[in-house]
Formats: sequence, C-alpha cells, structure tokens
Amino acid sequence: MPGKYTYINRTNFFEDVWELVKLIPKGRVTSYGSIARYLGAGSSARMVGWAMNAAGAIEDVPAHRVVNRNGMLSGKAHFDPPEKMERLLQQEGAVIENNCIKNFQEMFWDPNIELI
Repeated sequence: MPGKYTYINRTNFFEDVWELVKLIPKGRVTSYGSIARYLGAGSSARMVGWAMNAAGAIEDVPAHRVVNRNGMLSGKAHFDPPEKMERLLQQEGAVIENNCIKNFQEMFWDPNIELI
C-alpha cells in the first residue's frame, strides 16, 4: 500500500524515491526495501538502489541514510570517496563496524510507520 503523501507523482520513480529520502530525519536511516514498499513497489528494492546511485548529483538528497535491510553500507562505493558514506553516518550517531551499522535497529526509520 503506497503512502499518503501527495508528492508521490507516479510519473518518475526515481524522483519519488528522492523526495521520500529527503524526509528521512537526521540521525535516522532506512532501507531500500522500506522505500520500495512505501511507494507501492515492494519488489523494487533494487530499483530504489539504482535511484540512490543516481542521486549523487542531487545535492539535497541524503543518500547516505539509505542502507540495505541489514544495516550494511551497500551503496558506499557510489560515494566519492567511498568512506564518505560512513563518515556522514557517524556524524549523525551511527556506530559502524565492518561496513554495517551496529545500532541499526535504534536508528531505523520506516516510512510505512512514520508517515502514515
């Protein structure tokens, strides 16, 4: 079931992803799958990943706040340098070990709960 926010325009999936990512509060993270489910495309987590890869040129999209379902920094290779994702997350309170957020559960922000 898609979220109730009117910014979801259904004409450009990547733009919908970016608008949703802009809503992730500082100090919180979400997953590709949670974004896909919120947008009504539950099996499109990989496509959300592609949208995040393309977000590098968009200054106000906090792409570092989107990780995989286990809290792994799976998109860090798309940051320049790759360590930038980890550094940004640490500045927001993430404890990271072996490319994974140790305090993932306490930082997790689920748009399917938070935005309904």
